[in-house]
Amino acid sequence: MHSLPPLSLYIHLPWCVKKCPYCDFNSHAFRNQQDLPEQAYLVSLLKDARLDAYYAQGREVQSIFFGGGTPSLLSGEFYQALLDALAEIYTFAHDIEITLEANPGASDAAYFKAYHKAGINRISLGVQSFNDAHLQALGRIHRSEHVYRAIDALSAANIDNFNIDLMHGLPNQTLDDAMSDLNKAFALKPMHLSWYQLTIEPNTEFFSAPPVLPEDETLWGIVEQGIAQIEAQGYQQYEVSAYAVAGREARHNLNYWKFGDYIGLGAGAHSKLTIADSKHILRYRKSRMPDAYMADRVQYRIGDELVHLDAQPFEFMMNALRLKNGVESALFEARTYFKLSALAPTLAQLKKEGLLVDRANQIQLSDKGFLFLNSVLERFL
Repeated sequence: MHSLPPLSLYIHLPWCVKKCPYCDFNSHAFRNQQDLPEQAYLVSLLKDARLDAYYAQGREVQSIFFGGGTPSLLSGEFYQALLDALAEIYTFAHDIEITLEANPGASDAAYFKAYHKAGINRISLGVQSFNDAHLQALGRIHRSEHVYRAIDALSAANIDNFNIDLMHGLPNQTLDDAMSDLNKAFALKPMHLSWYQLTIEPNTEFFSAPPVLPEDETLWGIVEQGIAQIEAQGYQQYEVSAYAVAGREARHNLNYWKFGDYIGLGAGAHSKLTIADSKHILRYRKSRMPDAYMADRVQYRIGDELVHLDAQPFEFMMNALRLKNGVESALFEARTYFKLSALAPTLAQLKKEGLLVDRANQIQLSDKGFLFLNSVLERFL
């Protein structure tokens, strides 16, 4: 019997105050926080959780991630009731990591204290920039002053494990602007930093009316100097856009990148599950629209897709090669139904070209390969 990988839960909260022009996530503007249908959504989430509990197959849940939307719009009582009930449906690991995404413009000390009491032990704060002009261009509801208030609120709630989400390559952003954002983030001493370039995605407002972004030379300068500054501050890059204090890497995201399993609950959430005694991986999603998700229904799951054997090497590599230090070679066979020997010619050629580290027990991109990740991945298609 093929051993099953670690298991996580992803829970989607689909509401936000305002849809950002760059956002392609499943989010729906809901201006009056007092009217959020917390109870109805809680009922549907728990029905959904019970239906999917079969796929846990005896495994403990290692991590939970509340994403959105803006999860910090919902009350501490909502999360307390949800996590208490989920702990009855699933078995939580004793050291489970539970992360909640928070918007600095929709956060306060009382909520953070209640989240911590409910069991949430990690916050991902969507800062994006400390420059008010850039925040306005991004359509964010907060300003830089709200970030500092949110940090104070985290401290008051005794939550020290937090991530700052920061973007670069913003409209009219200079190299100095981008470095200033990083320096202001460093001053707040986050355990984790997500630092990534703004991209224009289909089905967004920016895609329909693209803003003027910095020239390639400026973008490259930002990346080169930014990574040097981040590393000088003691943060270790462990993924394409993720940096952490040693030991504070995001365990939930590591499970994704190491091709672990996850059950997605909530409107639009996706799942990836290894089927025991089968040579397939199952992917499916949930109804996108909140009203449809909260309707009285027997089945929330839609869009079932079996990932066949010959597609699994590419899917594994697409995740694992995002990790700066790669993964042990043995993990490939543990997470897929494929023998690594079948990829030997491709791996040998990539090593010959200097794109992979030449190490027998490790699948790891070289510094050169890391710069050309997409080109390397195409070799596994």
